[in-house]
Amino acid sequence: MIKEKKSLKGKIPSRRKFFKAAAATGAAATAAVAMPNIAFGAPQTLKMQAAWPSGANIFFEMAGDYCKMVSDMSGGSLKIDLQPVGAVVKTSEIGQAVSSGAVDMGHWVTAYWYGKNPAASLFGTGPSYGMSSQEVMGWMEYGGGRKLYEETIAKVGFDYTGVFHMPMPAQPFGWFKKNVTKVSDVKGMKYRTVGLATNVLTAMGMVVRQLPGGEIQPAMKTGLIEAAEFNNPTSDSQFGMQDVSKHYHLGSFHQSQEMFEIPINNKTFNSLSPANKAILKNAAYAANTDNYFKALVRYSADLSKLMNQHKVNVYQTSDEILAQQLKGWDKVIGDFTKKDAFFKKVVDSQKAYAKRVMKYLLMNQPNYKLAYENEFGPIGKVKI
Repeated sequence: MIKEKKSLKGKIPSRRKFFKAAAATGAAATAAVAMPNIAFGAPQTLKMQAAWPSGANIFFEMAGDYCKMVSDMSGGSLKIDLQPVGAVVKTSEIGQAVSSGAVDMGHWVTAYWYGKNPAASLFGTGPSYGMSSQEVMGWMEYGGGRKLYEETIAKVGFDYTGVFHMPMPAQPFGWFKKNVTKVSDVKGMKYRTVGLATNVLTAMGMVVRQLPGGEIQPAMKTGLIEAAEFNNPTSDSQFGMQDVSKHYHLGSFHQSQEMFEIPINNKTFNSLSPANKAILKNAAYAANTDNYFKALVRYSADLSKLMNQHKVNVYQTSDEILAQQLKGWDKVIGDFTKKDAFFKKVVDSQKAYAKRVMKYLLMNQPNYKLAYENEFGPIGKVKI
């Protein structure tokens, strides 16, 4: 019995040793569970070039918002080195630079590669058919648009995957030397825009020049052009358009549904983990909402500054000019669909989507202008 007690005593651990071992085992298990959340080594960094200048530029800021979301969603393991316009290549070369791997990503709009295939303009600067940019983005993801977009990319030889964000409000008709209300007021006028809008406004009798954003204000100052549009009250005021014109016309069909395109080099994209691929895509959805909310606040505040501080006269584009723009679209789309089967394929897809979706949306939406004016009075007389 005595010997048996001794052997048991040697084999049974003390309470202190038992709890010490248990604590060590628990710590090891906790470390094992926590381990996947620890980023090993330096974060993966992708280089992006935007089509916008750095500094006080809301589009560059919005590109930065997207980049921050990618970093936040990945816990800092995936970062984007955002570079301004011209840092690596010219704006017109961004698509090719992304395709070749000179940069991993870009931030621009499809209208900037419209010269390679006119169908590019349909993914952001095409005819409305009643749709705003939000509905066009809906068509992209749920109406067959993405497949057609990918076909368009392949046709021009680009080698990238694209994501979109920021459904832009309808762009202003722009800045003029006087209030224009009739089609005859703009015929023969030298005017700046881009994409298929160049064809539409040419059909209206305007003389259209395509210029980069940074050249618009100087061109109007020197008389190279007599009128111009860029995008919104914030960007326009950042360009200093209020210094060359005091007549600003909002609401136009020439570019009424645009959004940002983010091209991502396919080799780079395919090398990423499934989680990081999902982050690049889903960060665009997050930026989509955030940028739109930001735009409404900033654009309206800057419109107020233009009116009150810079004494800019603000008008809604007249129905006569809008109707002529729609006729211009009809002619341009008709001409392209007759000679380009693929262009027609994209247009037919958009029309089918718009016919169904917009019937619901337009019939379901109450007259918001009626509610606004019920509270604040006639919209044209409201001071903001």
